[in-house]
This record gives sequence, structure tokens and C-alpha cells, in this order.
Amino acid sequence: MTEEYDVAIVGGGHNALVAAAYLAKTGLRTILLERLPHTGGAAISARPFPGVDALLSRYSYLVSLLPRQIIADLGLDLQLSSRATASYTPTRRDGRAAGLLVEHREGSATADSFRSLTGGDSEYAAWRDFYAEVFEVAVALAPTLMRPLPRAADMRREVGARTWEWLTGAPLGVELDRRFADDTVRGVVATDALIGTFASMYDEQLVQNRCFLYHLIGNGTGEWRVPVGGMGAVTNSLSHAALAAGATIETGAGVTRIEADGSSAQTSYEQGGFERVVASKWVLSGVASAVLDELLGRASSVPRPQGSQLKINLVLKRLPRWKSGIEPAVAFAGTLHVAEEYSQLEAAYAAAAAGDLPDPLPGELYCHTLTDPTILAPDLVAQGYQTLTYFGVHTPPAVFAGGPDVVDMAVGRALDALDQHLEEPIRDCVAVDSDGDLCLEAKTPLDIEAALNMPGGHIFHGDLAWPWLDAGFEAVTAADRWGVATGISNVFVCGSGAQRGGAVSGLGGHNAAMAVLESRSD
Repeated sequence: MTEEYDVAIVGGGHNALVAAAYLAKTGLRTILLERLPHTGGAAISARPFPGVDALLSRYSYLVSLLPRQIIADLGLDLQLSSRATASYTPTRRDGRAAGLLVEHREGSATADSFRSLTGGDSEYAAWRDFYAEVFEVAVALAPTLMRPLPRAADMRREVGARTWEWLTGAPLGVELDRRFADDTVRGVVATDALIGTFASMYDEQLVQNRCFLYHLIGNGTGEWRVPVGGMGAVTNSLSHAALAAGATIETGAGVTRIEADGSSAQTSYEQGGFERVVASKWVLSGVASAVLDELLGRASSVPRPQGSQLKINLVLKRLPRWKSGIEPAVAFAGTLHVAEEYSQLEAAYAAAAAGDLPDPLPGELYCHTLTDPTILAPDLVAQGYQTLTYFGVHTPPAVFAGGPDVVDMAVGRALDALDQHLEEPIRDCVAVDSDGDLCLEAKTPLDIEAALNMPGGHIFHGDLAWPWLDAGFEAVTAADRWGVATGISNVFVCGSGAQRGGAVSGLGGHNAAMAVLESRSD
């Protein structure tokens, strides 16, 4: 059976849904093919614990890079809420429990926390100067993300030569060494360079610099917000928008082959035991580049990516108390950094690069339900239940080669790192499901690859790229101009592997759609 469309989209993640909605709105006949029984990719919600009515964001969990313009253009029924706390980092100083609190809107509590931890005001002054500089980068760069790629020289003029030099010309660790003296403060800054990225802060390839940039430019503010209703609410709103625009969405449709000659394409897929073919002018790929290469029958154009994260989802009966005395609802509301002193991060990277599981294991946590309790049943809210999300860094696939025992060890080390700062073990606070098991699930890069077909479990589909044209590169085609080229003139990248991809942003989908619309007149 052969079906005819203008555009076939391979994969049904949030970016693919964005592309489908934009293209269908223009009248292009658009079909989206997703092998799983549901759309959303990593941007989904699930109820993983029997008998516990908690709808958790299973993989991705916060939103920053999704532009307000996409929400408005597609009429998304979506609410993103701010967290009262930006971050809290527990530590020990001179034998006492301490911590660094950063408010969402920095005020006296933040200044007092810096002063108490570091013994003066200079470190907070350095912090404010640094993030004021980063804010200017965000203001300059954010508006370009939904336009054709700017030139590097133009962006250099926009952000200033000094900022450009440390941001794009040398490992970020060098600049952090220069700007900050305190190990804890430096570690808090460094974490934005390492989420989903396996690298030393001194890596000469600067992958950590690029990760840092994307974590701090969303909507010109860099704020990470909570999707009300969970990450599935993002996917659901996008799916509704695509269908309302007239797109066709097929789930349980596993693509097996793509044939494209630059002017037409055929996409083969299996569904319900039958093989079908979509004939189209364009194909958009929401899958990782390594998967696309397999479907095209060509040699891989990039090294196999390697993820580096350990995701742990928990439901708690209550929030534990802190040795430092901070209110649990304050500490857990924002991003909670554990074992993420700068020296600990570098030591963890060195251990993992040698194939060993880091100890202590660095990671960060946050409690969705302190900002949005709607993902819990009302009776659980009344009983004081909360959700807890942990995202560990420097845990590449190689460290889990030993199988389930290593995963259990990693979970234990993650919880142990938190316990050092608590008055009561976190395990005592974890709820139990109807089977008598702890409400705790762990997802390694190997699990993510198996569930979502992301090679190496890499949440960005590969290393992030600078969001501008390299000096000397001539953007000849629409795909070049929008950063979605694949080497085949009618096959575009629309997922996280796009030049401005990564995280829950919709940018890859929007920009691929714009490339299709522009290429009609090329």
C-alpha cells in the first residue's frame, strides 16, 4: 500500500509534533510515523508504580528553551510555572552542615547564604557579575533561535569580544577558575555545562561550553520551569495542535527504510503486521543521526554518541529534614545539587572516563509537586506525598557494563550522597506501591537507548553544536540556513540532532518546517 503526502516525518517526539503542526497549518499534507504506541519520545508522563496515582515526567522533566512564540503560534494549552527556589547546594564547612541557597529572584537570603558559606561578599559579587554577562548573551542569542542561523562574526559583535573569547575560545573551566574561588560556588556554575554531557570542564573540544550556553539562553532568561501536569502535558498539547492543523499521526508505525533522491522520497514502515509506503516530496527525521543513517542505508557520518545520565524517579511519603536546618520545601523546590562541588565533578569525570562508577556520585534533584501538585491524586497530596526527580551526571554506558548490580550500586551511591546531608535517610521517606516495592525507578543510558532508540542513551542525540554558522561556511540551501541539513536535499533533521537541538525546545521541529517552506522557492 502506497500513500501520498507532501511531507513524511519519521519519529513522534515533541520536535516532530512541532514540525507536523507548523507544516499542516500551511496546507501541506503531512504524516507523522511513530514506532511506539504513543507520541512524545522522551517528553512523556507515566504512572510507573502500581497502586500509586502519581503521573511522573519519566525522562525529560523541565522546560526552558521552548520559545513563547511556538506556544503562541500553535495555540498550545500549556502552563509553565516558575520555581520559588533556583537552587540549593548542601555541603559541610568546618565540620558543620551548611549550604548555598539561590532564590529564583535573588534577594537578601541569597546574599546572606553566600556570605555565610564563603566568609564575605566577594564571591557573590563575582557570581552577579558573571551571570549579568551571561544574561546579555541570552538576550542577544535567544531571538535568533527561530530565524536562519546567524553568522559567528555577527554574534561576536553582539555579545562582545571578551565574552566571546571565554565562551567559545577556551575550556569553560579556565574561566570559572579565574572568576570564582569557592569550590561549591564553582561547582554550581559548572553543572549547567554537564547535564547530558560527558566531559571534563577542561575539555579542549568545548562540548561543555556549548552545553552551558544552551542551558542559559532559553527565552532570553535561561529560567527552567515546571510543566504543569507533567511533561506529558507538553506532548499532549503538541499532538492536539498537529491533529487540529490537519496532520496525520500514525503510532505503532515502525519505519524500516527511507529512499530519497533529492526531489522525491519513499518511506517504508510496518504497522499491524503490514508494510506500507509513504511517497512524499520531503522527509523530516526526528530520530538520531545514527538511526537515520541506518534507515537511509548509508555509513554513519558521526561517531556513535554516548549518554552520561542516571535518571531516578521517586515518590516520597514526606520530605526529609535537613542537618543544615533549611526548610525542606525550600531546599527541594529548586535544583538541589548533591556531590557537585567543582572538585567532585572533576573527580567523578576522571573515574567514569576510566570505566569506574564515581563515588560519590554527583547529581541534582528537584520536587515537581512543590510547584505543581496536580500530578498526584488529591488523597496523596492530603497525606503529604511528594515526587522527587534525580538526574545524575558522569554515568556513561560503560560504567553499567556489569549489569543490574551496578545499577543498584549507582542508585545506592546517589541516595547515599544525599543522605550525608539529611537528618533521616531518604529511603525511610520513599513510599511503597501496592506490590510492596519502593516507589523508585532508575533509567540508565542503556535503558533510554532500549526504550527510545536513542543510540548510547544520549538525550541530545549527540554533542550539541554552536547555534550559528561557522566562519567561512556558505549556507547555500534552506536546510543549511536553518541548520537541519543531512546531505540529501529533501531530507531534513527535525529532532534534537538539529544544529539548534537538545532539550525540550521544539526548535528542531520549527526550523525544519521553516526549511521545507523556504525550500519550495529555492
